Amino acid sequence: MATVQSWSGTITDIGPLYPFVGSELFMVVVAGVLWLAWHLFQLKVEANEYEEEAARLRDGDTLKRATEREG
Repeated sequence: MATVQSWSGTITDIGPLYPFVGSELFMVVVAGVLWLAWHLFQLKVEANEYEEEAARLRDGDTLKRATEREG
């Protein structure tokens, strides 16, 4: 990659100023897909944890003991 000696010209004469010029749309699409996949994965994991916690509380008299007043 060449070093810029002078900025007194048109930007097209200087050339690309950063790597992967032209692949921005592809990177945005990939980032969007990964973001959506992460959210779906997170929803699934949290739903499973919620169901496990609810099942644990439903078993036996745990819920009854938690809602009874002492005293």
